[in-house]
Parts: sequence; structure tokens; C-alpha cells
Amino acid sequence: MTDHAASSPIVSRRAGSQAWWNAVNAWLLLLPAAVLLIAFTHFPILATIRHSLFITRRNGTEAFVGLDSYRAMAADPIFWKALGNNFWFALGTIPTSIALALVMAVWVNRNMRGRGFLRLAYFTPTVLPMIAVANVWLFFYTPDYGLLDQLRGLFGLAGWNWLGDPSTVMGCLIVMVIWKEAGFFMIFYLAALQQLSPDLEEAASIEGASRWYTFRRITFPLLMPTTLFVVINAVINSFKLVDHLVIMTKGGPNNASTLLLYYIYEVAFTFQDSSYAATLTVVLLTLLSGIALLKFGYLDRRIHYQ
Repeated sequence: MTDHAASSPIVSRRAGSQAWWNAVNAWLLLLPAAVLLIAFTHFPILATIRHSLFITRRNGTEAFVGLDSYRAMAADPIFWKALGNNFWFALGTIPTSIALALVMAVWVNRNMRGRGFLRLAYFTPTVLPMIAVANVWLFFYTPDYGLLDQLRGLFGLAGWNWLGDPSTVMGCLIVMVIWKEAGFFMIFYLAALQQLSPDLEEAASIEGASRWYTFRRITFPLLMPTTLFVVINAVINSFKLVDHLVIMTKGGPNNASTLLLYYIYEVAFTFQDSSYAATLTVVLLTLLSGIALLKFGYLDRRIHYQ
């Protein structure tokens, strides 16, 4: 009894020491990622928030203006125009590109001839730089001698300024982005489909379930973790595209294709108003964070993790 009582504190101290060293090792392993995250994510966000509350004078000094930049933004019609454009741009690209990616993934996941070629064809637009894609589609949309107008000419129709008409410019950009992003999202769905057990589909087939019922009640619910990941990425992509606007429209005509990030780029580098650009950036970050939290809160309850 005496030996056991004496050894008990020693065992407790050893266990406590081992737990302490495990915690230290864990934090040391996390330290490189934490430093990068703080240095390149959290600190720039805090610096941007601070910069939105100040203006820089011509002599390089800063002056505190508080929420004046936010009040100016609330009265800025171009900001509201860009925000509305971004809403319609996201609404046009996100559901369509995700649905198309899922259809393509299901299609190329089947045991069929030419499956490798189809996968390559669907994925090829993804590896192209956005500037190259913009130049390719710029040829498609060029009035009179572009591909679309050449096809219209076969039916006796006159040329159309696709990117110069406010009623068509946003639709043209949406089609181009869907063409580029659907193959990227397809890869994630294809990987998820290949991780599903074939026994589930066989069991449903034995029970007499149709392919559509099997997909709707079994396959798609099991793909919800991938869907959540893809949706978050699609939302971020719909707000971060700017290079194609520089090449194709420069926000025109009459700001009909100006998106929020492009407006931030214009304010910061064309108008040299870094304080107002920081204010717009804070709004963009807040908007994306709110959408991400809403997505996680809504979809997480509908996700089945294997």
C-alpha cells in the first residue's frame, strides 16, 4: 500500500509532463502555418480595416476620418452598381457551373470508351490562364468577324456588339466563366464519386430503385461535403475575378460589367485613392465572410459525413 501510494504521485507527474510535451510539440507543428496565416491573412485584414479609417495626405501623413469613407461609399452609385452586377454575376455562374460540373463528373465516372479524352477535354479550360481565356472569348464576341457573328451571318443576321451592349455584356462574361470553372469543380465531384462504395448502388438496384432515385436519395446526399466545398469556392471565385474585365470590357459599357473587385482595383490603382479602396475591401471581406458562415450554418446540417 505504501509503495503504491508513493508511486501514484510519480505516475501523475510523468503523465502531466508527457501531456505538456505533447501540447508543446503540437503547437510547434502548428507554428509555421499559424505564422503564415497571421502574416498573410489576419494582419492584412486588420491593417486594411485600420487604413479605411484614415486618409493619406499629399505629404504622406495620415489623418483620422473615422467612418467618412463608409458614408461616401453608401452614397456612391458606382459602388451599388458594381455590387448589383456582382450579385447577378454570382447568381448566373455559381448554380450553373456547379450543376454542369456534377453532370460532367457523373458522365465521365462511367465505364465508357474515350473516358480519359472526355476528362481531359472538360478539364483543359481550367489550366488556361484567365487572360488567355479572355483573349480567346474576345475573338468569339468581336463584332462582325467574331465566331458568334460568323454563325449569325449563316442565318442572314447582322453583327452584334456583344461586349458593347449593356443588355448582353454580363451574359457573355457569365458564359465564359462557366466554361472555365465547370471543369475545375468537376475534378472534386469526380474524386468524391470514386470514393463512394459501389455496394450502395448495387443494393439500390436490387431493391428496384431507378438511377435517378438512386442519385437523388443516395449519391447526391453523400456528395454534400464536396458540394459545400465547391459552393464556397464558387462564391469566392465569383467575387475575385478581375483580370478578364481588364482585357475584355474594362467595366463598360457605362459600368454594366463592373464587378466589386474590379472597382476596388480601379479606385486603388487608377484613381490612387487607397483609403476608399480599403473601405471597399472591408465591405467585400465582410460580405464573403457572411456568405461563408451562412453556407456553413445552412448546409452543415444537411451533410452526411462518412
